[in-house]
Amino acid sequence: MELENVLYEVDGPLALITINRADKHNAISLATLDDLHTAADLAAADDAVRVLAFTGAGGRSFASGSDLSEVLHRDFKKALEPIVQGLADKLERMPKPTIAAIDGICMGGGLEVALGCDLRVATPKSRFATPEGKLGIIPGGGATARLPRIVGRGWGMEMMLMGEPIDAERALQIGLVTRLVEPEELLPEVRRMAEHLATFAPFVPRTMKAMVHFGMEASLASALMFEKYAQGALVQTEDKIEGINAFLEKRDPEFKGK
Repeated sequence: MELENVLYEVDGPLALITINRADKHNAISLATLDDLHTAADLAAADDAVRVLAFTGAGGRSFASGSDLSEVLHRDFKKALEPIVQGLADKLERMPKPTIAAIDGICMGGGLEVALGCDLRVATPKSRFATPEGKLGIIPGGGATARLPRIVGRGWGMEMMLMGEPIDAERALQIGLVTRLVEPEELLPEVRRMAEHLATFAPFVPRTMKAMVHFGMEASLASALMFEKYAQGALVQTEDKIEGINAFLEKRDPEFKGK
C-alpha cells in the first residue's frame, strides 16, 4: 500500500515507520495521521513484525507538532475527534512493543505520539516541549494525561504550564526518555532493541504492557491481583516450558507463541 507522508519498512522483527515531511519539520497533518494509522495497522497484522518504531525523516525533527495550518481552522466539533489522541491510544493498546526514535524536535502532537509509545530513545540534540499554551490552546493528543504519568506531576506541570523546551539530558533525567545515543547510532540501537525484544516469547511483552497500563489505572491491590492471574495464564503456556528448559539446558529458546 502506498503511503504519501510516511515511509514503511520491515527489517527482520522491526517495522520502521518514518514521518516523511522533513520540509515541514515532520508536522503531523491529518493525512499524515491517516498514514500513521495505516502503517501501524500493517505492522500489527504482520506476524513477522515483533516491534514497531517511529521516527522522523531529515535528521532535524521527530515531529514538530500538529500541522498548524489545519489547527487554525479546527472547530469545537473537530477538536472532539480522537485525532492525535487516537493514534497514541492505538500504540498504547497495541500488543506489540512500540519505540519512538527521536532525533531533533519533538514537540506538541509529535511528543504526544512519542508518549503513546512504550519506549523513547533520543539523540543529544533532541528537544521536547508542549508549547500549545503559547497558541491559545492546550494539548489535545494526550499530553495532559500521559506526560505527568511518565515524568511525574511536577515536571508534567513544568513542561505544560511553562511551554519551554527541555534538552535531551533533562529528558533522560526525568524519565521522558530512557536512552541517549548519537544520531548515527539511533536506528542501529533501535534495531538492537527490536532484536532483543524478539527473543522473548510473544506473550511476554504483550502481557507486560497490559500489566503496566491497566495496573496504573487500578488500585495497588487490584493491580497485584491482575498480575497474579496474568502470570497464572503464562505458566500454562508451551513457551514457559520451553523457556525454562532452554535456560536449564544452557541453550537459546525456540518460542512459538503458544
